[in-house]
Amino acid sequence: METVKKSQLGQMLAEKMGVTKKQGVEWVDAFVELVTNSLRKGDKVNITGFGIFKVADRKAREGINPRTGEKIHIAASKKPRFTAGKLLKEAIKQ
Repeated sequence: METVKKSQLGQMLAEKMGVTKKQGVEWVDAFVELVTNSLRKGDKVNITGFGIFKVADRKAREGINPRTGEKIHIAASKKPRFTAGKLLKEAIKQ
């Protein structure tokens, strides 16, 4: 299994769209920025067939420090989540 890095993704996008690699990377950056800003505002980003980016609330809870065994309080937090869409799931099965 290989890891596709941002610059490689930008190159693939540039080749597909017939633009320069620099423009492809700028488009990837713009997409990430737009999704991040939407999530920061509490919005969901739904790309039909691909998936949904959203923010999940995690409740405060008690945990255990694995080094000391001491109980600790873990504060409530918000975490980004991605749920794959039907078409993406089907494409990966093949």
